[in-house]
Amino acid sequence: MKLLLGLLLFAISAQGFDHSSLDAILKEHVDAKGMVDYEAILKDREALDLYLESTGSVSKEQFSSWSESERLAFLINVYNAETLQLIIDHYPVTSIKKIGGLLSSPWKKDTVTLFGKKISLDDLEHGIIRVDYAEPRIHFAVVCAAIGCPPLRPGAFTGAKLESQLDEQTRQFLQDREKNRVEDGRLHLSPIFDWYEGDFVSEENTVADYVNPYLEEDTKGMKISYTDYDWDLNKQ
Repeated sequence: MKLLLGLLLFAISAQGFDHSSLDAILKEHVDAKGMVDYEAILKDREALDLYLESTGSVSKEQFSSWSESERLAFLINVYNAETLQLIIDHYPVTSIKKIGGLLSSPWKKDTVTLFGKKISLDDLEHGIIRVDYAEPRIHFAVVCAAIGCPPLRPGAFTGAKLESQLDEQTRQFLQDREKNRVEDGRLHLSPIFDWYEGDFVSEENTVADYVNPYLEEDTKGMKISYTDYDWDLNKQ
């Protein structure tokens, strides 16, 4: 185990972080629809634990030396890997919302080790990723382990491919007609576009304008309704 961790730590460099171990986990245990074999990850969890141990050892100084795309890819991967770990720590849970009690939220638990501190998934997403990166497509990349979420990518994000990966994630999610579609002249979208509307709009563009390039129909000017969000676990 120490040898494996040493190899993972060796992957940290000024050029970025080597996410190949996470990439292997995702390729083996996530299908093309983004559904996860949590039982298999739980039975062989050492690789995921080691990956998160290695990401947790990255210093703020090392992180700051990377390119913006490398930094964002790293944070997205940490979020998704930490969510996988949260689920297997409580498996067989049927929904991430069932983790915690009436007065606690799974997203507010300090489960994430980052830059020498323990923070929550909410801190990571809303206090770092959304604050430091003006990139609305992250909403289709960070995945909350629910069927209503965008599909978990069956592979890790990388700085070199981040632009195309984010575009693929956005296109795949918006073309899922259970969550997003045009019907009877109206645009029916995932509640993600309601919850985070401010991330998608500008003085010039509405949410309907934002999604327009990703859909076959011309959605500009359409009125919007929001579809139901399925919080059941995204398990195979």
